[in-house]
Amino acid sequence: MTEAQVWSRREVWRRKLLYPGHTLPTAAAPVLVSVGLAVHYQVFAAMPAFLAFLAGWLIQVGGVLTDNYENLIRQPEDREHPELVQALKLGTLTLSGLKGAVSACYLLALLVGSYLLYLAGPFVLLIGLSSIAASWVYSAGPYPVGRHGLADPLFFAFFGIVSVAGGYYVQAAAGAVTGTWFVQWALPMKVIALSLPIGALTTNILIIDDIRDREFDAIKGKRTVAVRFGKEWSRAEFALLLALSYLAPFWFWLRFGFSAWILLPLATVSYAWTTARAVMTLDRFEDLVPITPKAGRLLLAFAVLLAIGAAIPSI
Repeated sequence: MTEAQVWSRREVWRRKLLYPGHTLPTAAAPVLVSVGLAVHYQVFAAMPAFLAFLAGWLIQVGGVLTDNYENLIRQPEDREHPELVQALKLGTLTLSGLKGAVSACYLLALLVGSYLLYLAGPFVLLIGLSSIAASWVYSAGPYPVGRHGLADPLFFAFFGIVSVAGGYYVQAAAGAVTGTWFVQWALPMKVIALSLPIGALTTNILIIDDIRDREFDAIKGKRTVAVRFGKEWSRAEFALLLALSYLAPFWFWLRFGFSAWILLPLATVSYAWTTARAVMTLDRFEDLVPITPKAGRLLLAFAVLLAIGAAIPSI
């Protein structure tokens, strides 16, 4: 009897479907940076920031569940996730329940978004709907981008630029006097700039998964970057994005007038180095599994320190 056969329903959902080790950090990181920027511009608003995090996490979990649902539909005997296949056979997981959970996540995200719409205006609707569409189209629809090697730019854009800018926008717009919110939002360059390392580090989480899963993905017909061009190409992409992330704080300091505290994320460089060394040297699926949550912790630590650095004013 395999370990999967004795997992309870709760264990199946927590350990194999919700992935809190990286869904929570990737949802929290951009909002934390947006909070640092909002403090910097004196537009911080706690409730909109929390709701932006909650909506983002729900959308992300909806995407993860959609990916698992699509995998089980396309590959009923999925060798990559034998625990889920076994859970279906044992009845501790059902496809209808999984599909219902996807709908629940997206509906709850829309409910949260409706209050943000009330607080911050109609632009929130565009942010929310485009984020849900991106989450869904990663693995579903007539052209799932994750199966065609196009997920990397999608992750970079939505987990970085859209999430950080959206988190800042709802805070600035919610607390602004009518007619002045545009002035507060019309400072986009710093907001976009600080979103770039967040997008890069989040994309690196996807790259780790693609390197780890490349043999399974090839069998499933997925054309990820690691499948199409090989693991060395993905490792090079990982290294470039990591370098971008750790050079960016110097750019923020020298170009945008942030205080030297903006260099705080460099305190995570040793952890980044051990993560990168693992990605560059480990090859077996089992060895790379724990590196994904490790990259999630790196992202979260980087984001916390970047947010603190952005919030502290220059003297």
